[in-house]
Amino acid sequence: MFHEDKKRLVLIVMSESSSIATLPAEKTFTAYSQEQGKAYAQSRPDYHFTVYETILNHHKTSGGLLDTILDVGCGPGNVVRAFSPHFSHAIGLDPSEGMMATARSLGGLTSTSEQIRYEVSTAEDLGINLPQAIQDASVDLITAANAAHWFDMSRFWASAARVLKPGGSAALWTSGRSSIHPSVPGATILQDIMNQIEEKYLRPFFEPGNLLTRSRYTSLPLPWTLEQPISEFDESTFFRKDWDVDEQFYSLEPELNMDMFEKMIATSSPVTRWRQAHPRDVGTENDVVRIYRRAIERHLNEAGVEKGKERIKGVIHGAVLIVKKK
Repeated sequence: MFHEDKKRLVLIVMSESSSIATLPAEKTFTAYSQEQGKAYAQSRPDYHFTVYETILNHHKTSGGLLDTILDVGCGPGNVVRAFSPHFSHAIGLDPSEGMMATARSLGGLTSTSEQIRYEVSTAEDLGINLPQAIQDASVDLITAANAAHWFDMSRFWASAARVLKPGGSAALWTSGRSSIHPSVPGATILQDIMNQIEEKYLRPFFEPGNLLTRSRYTSLPLPWTLEQPISEFDESTFFRKDWDVDEQFYSLEPELNMDMFEKMIATSSPVTRWRQAHPRDVGTENDVVRIYRRAIERHLNEAGVEKGKERIKGVIHGAVLIVKKK
């Protein structure tokens, strides 16, 4: 439930391409334990089938094959499991041992009943240093869901050019910013309350990658916008789709009760970093997650919602970007 700070977006995100392409390495999710990975898997909703359908259909209609998919920054593996029934081979990569432990425990099968392969590797390496390395020109589709804003994009695109087959696709997407749905009682006032809490508690824990998501990847470096462009990709076939307010981006209905709201917001990286900095407050009334919850409850109760029946509905402004290798 965050607002877009346009001034900071201009200052931080709209800097020259070379600095954006080398963002500081992501450390929050990388350090997740298996327990945190499990909580992440249980609390984060999956994407709506139309997101997967859009990517798969564009990949196929633009000449992509269905042999091997490589999901990067796969976390607990929900995306690669969703795609795996369409592919003969499926691989999930993530730099977090905890996330990989969770993904392996959840498993998943391909169209040939082959187990999904989960490996610890970065987006920049794309498995080149694994004992069973990801081979050159061996991948048909690369996916990265809500993860590319943490990548060193110049190194990622170079590695993607190496592992993708000619005609292969790289699909990157983000849920973008979220806001209070107009149907919520006093939505405008509640949005202001949420913005104030974010500014007071979470703003110091934002990183440039968080701001890239707010702009729906409009400033995410693409192969042809890098300081040293990567010529293997075809700018003329670049595809982008933005989800409208009335289009569902997540499979879970956007209306949440307060318990589910707490679990979901706890998985955001600024909240995770806030909690790391304030370990004694976690789970108490001073926890930023609880501060959000109590503010929502007070507002809704004042608007006439019965105590214990408070629910919040959000608007997700998602976007999918697909780049093709020549």
